[in-house]
Amino acid sequence: MNTNLLTLEGVHTHIGAYHILHGVDLVVPRGELTMLLGRNGAGKTTTLRTIMGLWQASQGRITFGGEDITQLNTPAIAQKNIAYVPENMGIFSDLTVKENMLLAARSAQNAAQMDEARLQWIFKLFPAVEKFWNHPAGKLSGGQKQMLAVSRAIVEPRDLLIIDEPSKGLAPAIIQNMIEAFQQLKQSGVTILLVEQNIHFAQQLGDTVAVMDNGRVVHAGRMQALADDTALQQSLLGLAL
Repeated sequence: MNTNLLTLEGVHTHIGAYHILHGVDLVVPRGELTMLLGRNGAGKTTTLRTIMGLWQASQGRITFGGEDITQLNTPAIAQKNIAYVPENMGIFSDLTVKENMLLAARSAQNAAQMDEARLQWIFKLFPAVEKFWNHPAGKLSGGQKQMLAVSRAIVEPRDLLIIDEPSKGLAPAIIQNMIEAFQQLKQSGVTILLVEQNIHFAQQLGDTVAVMDNGRVVHAGRMQALADDTALQQSLLGLAL
């Protein structure tokens, strides 16, 4: 079995007249959490959206589980058991938390058909989801909405979670709760690709790391090696971990 679940080889993406990704090479090892870091505008979100088929790669190859998914549309990619949590979280504000979860549970027609054991596991990861089960999602705080967004992504078992900046705009206490939840998610064996700006968050969770700049991956390796090398941190990110 290939140890890399997701691989990007020489991926270019154009959006209109703009050339955003310039030959991205990226590997996401199976069963690990890969951090995608970089300054604002480096191409991180575009990389995620290209993987999901929301923007089409104009050149290069994307493989998932050994299968070429480069030309697939977004619904077909999602059917490969990949869940994507965008930066805007993608929740339905006018629906309740329960209704949001039910929409994400593809195998359930109503709440009674949802996997009860998995639901209880999610409630332990994110207690706010249970607490506000019958409340409109639009009334939740920013941190609670992010917890709901991740909960929707894992309401059914997934092979790969792709999450864009889950700690953005959250208070430090909520970020710590998210770190603890992601540590438990990692222990469940799911593979995760996570874009992040919060360096403390990245250092706490990352197994592997890729750093982007100007639409390219300019560094890839083990997260701990980057955390231990202050000169490399300064060179790649302009800051210290």
